[in-house]
Amino acid sequence: MRRPVKLDLKMARYLMAQKMKRRKHFPFVTMIEPLEACNLHCIGCGRVIEYKDAIHERLSVEQSLAAVNASGAPIVSVSGGEPLLHEQIGEIVRAIIAEKRFIYLCTNGLLLREKLDLFKPSPYLSFVVHLDGTKKIHDYVTQREGTYEEAIAGIREALKRGFRVNTNSTLFHGSDVKDLHALFSTLTEMGIEGLMVSPGYAYEDVSGKELFLKRQESIAVFRKVLDPSRAFPFYNNPLYLDFLRGERQYDCAAWTTPTYTVLGWRKPCYILADEHTDDVEELFDPKLWERYGPGKDRRCTNCMMHSSFEGASILKAFSHPRDLLTVALEERRG
Repeated sequence: MRRPVKLDLKMARYLMAQKMKRRKHFPFVTMIEPLEACNLHCIGCGRVIEYKDAIHERLSVEQSLAAVNASGAPIVSVSGGEPLLHEQIGEIVRAIIAEKRFIYLCTNGLLLREKLDLFKPSPYLSFVVHLDGTKKIHDYVTQREGTYEEAIAGIREALKRGFRVNTNSTLFHGSDVKDLHALFSTLTEMGIEGLMVSPGYAYEDVSGKELFLKRQESIAVFRKVLDPSRAFPFYNNPLYLDFLRGERQYDCAAWTTPTYTVLGWRKPCYILADEHTDDVEELFDPKLWERYGPGKDRRCTNCMMHSSFEGASILKAFSHPRDLLTVALEERRG
C-alpha cells in the first residue's frame, strides 16, 4: 500500500503557498487531542498524569473543527489519550475529511476492531497504531497482557476492509533492535503503508527517567534500527531519519505541529505545556522560540521528536534543492 499521491501534492502546494507569503513560522500538521483519557497506562507516557484534572473533559465536534481551521494545516493528527474512546470520534473525523484535510488517527489498537464501523475507507484517513515491539515487549510497555495481539488483529481487520494503516514505534533505553526488526518485518508483510519511529521523551511527570535515551544514545540505537539493508517502509521523511542517525543537524521547529487539547493550545509545543492558550497565532511568534529548543531550555536537551524536527528538515530542504529532491524521490518510492 502506498501513500496517496494527492496527499503529497496538497502538502507541496501548501508549503509553496507559505513560502510565497514569506511565512517563517507556520504549521505542517495540526495535532488534536479531543480527550486525554486512555484505556492503558503505558510506561513512558506523561499525558494521563499531566491532564489528570481534566481527564473527563472532551472536545466537541465544533471545537475540534474550529481548532483545525484556526491552524489551517492540510494534515491533522488525532491523538490523546485514546481517541477511539471519544463518543463523537466518528463525527469529528467525518467533519475534518469533509474539508479535504488528511487525518492520521493515532490509536493503541485495543478498540480498533470494535470501532471500525464508525469510519469508511478513504484516501484522507489513515489509522496509526502504536506498537513498541512484538508481544512480550509491547505488552510490557503497555502494562497489560494481550495488547499486542489485539492491536495486530485490529490492523489486519482494518487492512482487510481497505483502510490505510500506518504504525508508530517509540524507542526507549534498552530497546531491542532485533525485536523491533522482527516487528517491522511482520508489519511489512501484513501490508501496512509505513512505519513511523521516534525516540521517547522524558516527561517531567513520568517516573523511571532511566527509560529515556540521551541524544547520543538515541543516535547509536537508531543507526542500528534504521538499517538501510532491511528496506523497511519507514514513513518518516529520509532527512529526519538521517537526523536520527546523527548524519544531519537541525534546529527545533516545534511550531510546525501545534497541539490543541481540552485546555487549549499547548504552549510552546506538543511536548511542553508551560501554559495553554486560545490563540494558535501565539505559537508562531518568533520571540517565543528564542526561549525553547536544545541549548535554550534544559528540557529540550535530548529531544529528537518528530513533532519538533521532522518539520525542521523540510524547512531546511527548501534552501537545498538536492535535499528536496531526496524527499520527493523517497516518498514516491514508498
